[in-house]
Amino acid sequence: MTASPTTGSATVEVKGVPVPRADEILTPAALDFVAGLHRRFAGRRDELLAARATRRAQAARTGRLDFLPETAAIRAADWTVAPPPADLVDRRVEITGPPEPKMAINALNSGARVWLADLEDANTPHWRNVIGSQLVLHDAIRGTLQFDSPQGKQYRLATDRRLATIVARPRGWHFDERDLLIDGTPAVGALVDFGLYFFHNAAELLARGSGPYFYLPKMESHLEARLWNDVFTHAQAELGIPHGSVRATVLIETIPAAFEMDEILYELRDHASGLNAGRWDYLFSVIKYFRDAGAAFVLPDRGSVAMTAPMMRAYTNLLVATCHRRGAFAMGGMAAFIPSRRDPEVNRVALAKVRADKEREAGDGFDGSWVAHPDLVPVCAEVFDTVLGDRPNQLDRRRDDVIVTAEQLLDVASVPGAITEAGLRGNIDVALRYLEAWLGGNGAVGIHNLMEDAATAEISRSQVWQWVHNGVTLDTGRTVTAELVRGIADEELAAIAAELGPEAYAASRYPLARNVFEQVALADEFADFLTLPAYAAAGS
Repeated sequence: MTASPTTGSATVEVKGVPVPRADEILTPAALDFVAGLHRRFAGRRDELLAARATRRAQAARTGRLDFLPETAAIRAADWTVAPPPADLVDRRVEITGPPEPKMAINALNSGARVWLADLEDANTPHWRNVIGSQLVLHDAIRGTLQFDSPQGKQYRLATDRRLATIVARPRGWHFDERDLLIDGTPAVGALVDFGLYFFHNAAELLARGSGPYFYLPKMESHLEARLWNDVFTHAQAELGIPHGSVRATVLIETIPAAFEMDEILYELRDHASGLNAGRWDYLFSVIKYFRDAGAAFVLPDRGSVAMTAPMMRAYTNLLVATCHRRGAFAMGGMAAFIPSRRDPEVNRVALAKVRADKEREAGDGFDGSWVAHPDLVPVCAEVFDTVLGDRPNQLDRRRDDVIVTAEQLLDVASVPGAITEAGLRGNIDVALRYLEAWLGGNGAVGIHNLMEDAATAEISRSQVWQWVHNGVTLDTGRTVTAELVRGIADEELAAIAAELGPEAYAASRYPLARNVFEQVALADEFADFLTLPAYAAAGS
């Protein structure tokens, strides 16, 4: 534990476990900078989180959201965001993953145009990851990142091709950093992630012809975007970085944000780069927001909710139309498939689905899309190459034909698909496996040939909660109850124990994962994010 004095009366206390090379990141000047951000902006963050709860309660009472009448003039006005920097003009393929040395090197070398360095859903906030991720990004930017595996394999940054442009994703506004106290209070996690990265790397990135670029997650309103914009403006002025150097792409991954796309871009217009269709968190948000609004808002099995469902088509078409009207990039959703080196048939079926998904996005006017594995980069690139031709993007495709209503965005009832016992069992299995890995510090987990992160795990556990609380009947005729869920959890854990063997299972965190799962899937009160009770249960 260390304490460091900072500006004015603020004090920073580092409580996390020792991490090698942490002193390179947690310098007095960097801590001073983060403390300044926290002291200036944490109060507004708190007010905005309280406003989320108020708005959610109103939506629960009415079963309704709508476009804001008070911002109609912004939606009607003719304005555009700042033009993109050179290394963000072409974003046809983006690869996402945690800033872990091996995965970072593979992502940067993958041929993708952008690497989304995920400090959020694909990471975990264990202190060793918080600091380790900053070190990986620091070294990657300077070209010194390398990794030697225990098996003796060397991983090095390529020198014969363009490396992916780095876009960092800090934690969402809801997360506090318990291992960094400012004036005795946990620091805002988003400001820790942003502040350390910006302080150490903004000038270096600009000197190398790039810039401090960010993906902003979990926002629910344009007022939250305004807060981020004020953070950027302050940080640039504080460190002498030219105004507008920051570029931010906002994940539209909450249902209230879908009603404020124009307003979010407007608030960030000096710093905005685009919007992303964060499909998995979006579905989770629909469940969370309308969890107690009755049967009309109950979604079928996670695996059957396709992007071709009417509500999802409304969401993605509105995103493309909004972005291109404002000169911003529209980024597609993640292909989570992990290719198998042992099962060609699994690959054939899954790759056909990935290709169809990317063809739909490219055909709709998206400027690029996400993949979770380097082997999917060529598939995504080929699809967008075919549509783009010599163009770097589709900003010239306005989609003025798109008109989307509130009713279309909220049309959950028309989503095709059934609620099945296999779907319930799959949700429980994924949630348990993911939570066990998360508690150990791994936030991006390959489960059944899919890359699961916090967003996909959120869908799994929130569906269980929704089905239990709505007394849903399965295809087998059984009613979803807490007792049924506990029974299936027993069966799934027994199967996992047989799969691992007694010694490995005894050494695992599955009993703790089971406890956290019951907190977030079966408690009377719905936990806003499963990562919060998981964080409370996990060590540093």
